[in-house]
Amino acid sequence: MSGISGLGVGGRQLAAAGGPVAAWAWGLQFLPANGARRFVATLADLGLPMTWIPEVMGSREVFAHAGLVLAADARLAVGTGIANIYARDAMAMANGARALGEAYPGRFVLGLGVSSERTVTLRGGTYGKPVATMRAYLDGMAAAPYAGPAPSRPVPLVLAAINRRMLELAAERTDGAHPFFAPVEHTAFARRVMGGTPWLGIAQPMVLTTDADRARRIARSFAVHYLTMPHHRANLARFGFGDADLAGQGSDRLMDALVAWGDVDALVRRTRAHLDAGADQVGLMIRTDSTADPGEAAYRELAAALRETTGR
Repeated sequence: MSGISGLGVGGRQLAAAGGPVAAWAWGLQFLPANGARRFVATLADLGLPMTWIPEVMGSREVFAHAGLVLAADARLAVGTGIANIYARDAMAMANGARALGEAYPGRFVLGLGVSSERTVTLRGGTYGKPVATMRAYLDGMAAAPYAGPAPSRPVPLVLAAINRRMLELAAERTDGAHPFFAPVEHTAFARRVMGGTPWLGIAQPMVLTTDADRARRIARSFAVHYLTMPHHRANLARFGFGDADLAGQGSDRLMDALVAWGDVDALVRRTRAHLDAGADQVGLMIRTDSTADPGEAAYRELAAALRETTGR
């Protein structure tokens, strides 16, 4: 990968440090600060070494949020999933990462993404060609001056990538890729495209219930947003999902491929399937009926079982 001062550690180093299973704490953004501190301490108590946090429209600003989580518990690494490149210029992105990397050595991972045209338009921006825009942005980060102390350990840098060209850019210019909203078959595809060295971390939505209707209702409550996005629809079509699957709120077949549901054993099997397909890490994105419930009960049930299946 092309170097960016203070950023980039190498995919195999990230794989060794990040572990095969992480929390993907979607619900963390809805908790008050004190509740967030308690929740991340629980994740650390459960032996999960890392948590990913979102940046979406209306969420906490992702560097402020990462600082809150990093300060809350020294046992956890934190990754941004994803920091929107349209939310800040390349210098601000690079230097925000460097500042957190210096303050919390080895505990911060910067995940970048191009977001979507609709989101960027709502922010008042103009959406550019994704790969060209990201490439230019990475050039800007590489050129960004920084007056603060350099991190003692470089900050890992990964891209939100699902299509071939963005996966190739991730392998060329960063430590790896962090796909979302894709079936297990995409994990094998991403590994083939990037080769064996770059890191590959999967964000896997999960619902701990054996009630199919409830599981699919929860899945559709957030999936319908992504089904309106052309790049996600095109990616799903590449993996055999047709117009009937993608229409409306999505077919049951599509929901079941994108969102793991069932008992603990079923969720462990989906995690294992991604790891067997070439993922270095699976982020457990627990989804529930309520934004007030970040999925603590599900994380508790899954943690022990996943330690057994992954050996960590």
